[in-house]
Amino acid sequence: MINIESIGTLYIVATPIGNLGDMTIRGIQILRDVTIVACENSRHSKLLLEHYRIHCQTISYREQNDQKVLKKIMYYLSCGESVAFISDAGTPLISDPGYRLVSSARDAGHNVIPVPGCSALIAAISVSGLPPNQFRFIGFLSAKASQRRSSMKSLCKCSETLIFYEAPHRILATLQDASQIFGADRNAFIAREISKKFETYHRALLGDLFALVKSDLNQQRGEIVLIVAGTQEKLEVPEIESERILKLLMEELSPSKAAALTSKITGLQKKLLYNRALESQTKKRNN
Repeated sequence: MINIESIGTLYIVATPIGNLGDMTIRGIQILRDVTIVACENSRHSKLLLEHYRIHCQTISYREQNDQKVLKKIMYYLSCGESVAFISDAGTPLISDPGYRLVSSARDAGHNVIPVPGCSALIAAISVSGLPPNQFRFIGFLSAKASQRRSSMKSLCKCSETLIFYEAPHRILATLQDASQIFGADRNAFIAREISKKFETYHRALLGDLFALVKSDLNQQRGEIVLIVAGTQEKLEVPEIESERILKLLMEELSPSKAAALTSKITGLQKKLLYNRALESQTKKRNN
């Protein structure tokens, strides 16, 4: 059995992703009360701690040194102390280190308590205007172009809304690949520098987003969330029904516009429908 005095508490504390005012009151109090704060980057976290006048001992926990620091943190917990873990921004463990720490603490019987707050992926999808009821968080794609494309191809038929994180120096290449693989006419959304001074949000077709980011260097800076709509199965419209729709529309519209609208309704190729419209128009004139 575990000695009740040896049970510590590990708090997973979410921090602001930009605006320091987004820190929760509970989160501030937890950081003030714990014995030590484990952070991804001590220098970065110092800005947050100083802003809220939090004077505490910190320890840097990164993937490069996690085994060494993990032992120290586990020692504090084994002594019945409380430890807070924070990442550079947002909710820890979401595309950040920390999984081994949480797993080890639970395996040892310690309390692991979340202190909810900011999360870039949740913030982005909440304002995207894309379906939020079912989504799949992918995180960062591979920096290697071939692996990035391969991952995208495996997601082509996914019906859930897809959420990616991307680095500024790769966003243009990622959008280009996404336009080619998912389709330039797939709905998408890009959130950049959420809650920061120069935050921007754009919803458009993937092809248009690629063109926008390519033409504006400011959109290639900062921290970026890319959201891509899931695939939607097109209902097959019977041939006779597509002909009826086309003829009805041609009574009010030009062949080109009638074909374009019929294409959107039925999913049939616009060029094919346009040729049919011209044939129908020619027959009508001859008669």
